Amino acid sequence: MVLVEIFQRSTSIWDVVTELLMFAAPLWIAVVVGVLLGWAWKPKWANFNAEMIFQQLSGSVPSLLNSLKLQLPICISGSDYDDISPLPSSISTSDCSSSSVVNEDDLKHIIRLTEEKDGGPAWIHMMNRSTDNMSYQAWRRDPETGPPQYRSRTVYENATPEMVRDFFWDDEFRLKWEDMLLHAQTLEECPNTGTMVVQWVRKFPFFCSDREYIIGRRIWRSGDAYYCVTKGVPNSTIPRRQKPRRVDLYYSSWCIRAVESKRDGQLTACEVLLFHHEDMGIPWEIAKLGVRQGMWGAVKKIDPGLRAYQKQRASGAPLSRCAFLAQINSKVSMDSLSLLESTSNSSRVEDLDSSEKPSGKNLPKYLVIGGAIALACTLDRGLLTKAVIFGVARRFANMGKRC
Repeated sequence: MVLVEIFQRSTSIWDVVTELLMFAAPLWIAVVVGVLLGWAWKPKWANFNAEMIFQQLSGSVPSLLNSLKLQLPICISGSDYDDISPLPSSISTSDCSSSSVVNEDDLKHIIRLTEEKDGGPAWIHMMNRSTDNMSYQAWRRDPETGPPQYRSRTVYENATPEMVRDFFWDDEFRLKWEDMLLHAQTLEECPNTGTMVVQWVRKFPFFCSDREYIIGRRIWRSGDAYYCVTKGVPNSTIPRRQKPRRVDLYYSSWCIRAVESKRDGQLTACEVLLFHHEDMGIPWEIAKLGVRQGMWGAVKKIDPGLRAYQKQRASGAPLSRCAFLAQINSKVSMDSLSLLESTSNSSRVEDLDSSEKPSGKNLPKYLVIGGAIALACTLDRGLLTKAVIFGVARRFANMGKRC
């Protein structure tokens, strides 16, 4: 009926063509929207080549997240990765060689970060959120070299530093609450210092392969504060594979201590100062966008995990091996900490510049860049074509800033 009306109303061929175009335009728009939505929710089994795009586009720049974490598939057991590397027949403990991979230099570094005396760039405030049981603040800074660095302060109500320390160290329980962690195993441990070397595999979004981490970690105690260092370390016993892709540059460390509760003013709350950066092998600007969009969603899931862990411990459940090693800490005196603090340069904390605050104006930019990635992956005509498409999209996305 619509076509009949068009031909009856129109007096010339141009009128017919115009009417047909106006009629067909909404249909084509619906088709395009459907294709884009289908692309966005493309299943994991589909053959998608965006990983190669990211690797090629970032070839001239040292590659990067998180974290952090782009969000967030459903947590599954480690069974999918049971074959990535055989579990050692006996965990290495004899010479405590793992203690040397995380040493006093790492302690000095986290203390300077905690006291804001590491001499790095100013921290830019990103976020301030809270729930009934926790409050959260986050900052970011961009060093001259290396990936973006993140700093956060989380305060958990009704939690002790010791419980939070064990919770973050307990890989066996972490598999139950962290959506991205697919596989975790201990490679080395030192019962004298509590130092561990562990292997993680984390799930990434459908357009990236999963990531493998070889992490050395150790805890120091000073008074009622715990300095927990985890970082990427070399390991020759686990061969590299194409998938999951190994992340070499990884740093995620925190200071845990008791603070006053906002409820009663007593020392019944626990503060966690986290410092994190990693090079996941994707362009840093895309990683920063993913972190910004997914950060609060990931953080909110930690608190229910902590409360479940408190209940499990209260029930008398036995400690896992990781939680047991979390209680073996190297002691450090307050005098040593004061000496370290006095020999460091301070860093600043700044509010987020209004030009960097997320707003509706940024949506076209994200659409342009996302469309360019999809187009480049679809064409698959080599690095030059993809680089040109991405460069043109970035130029269009930046036009608004110059206007």
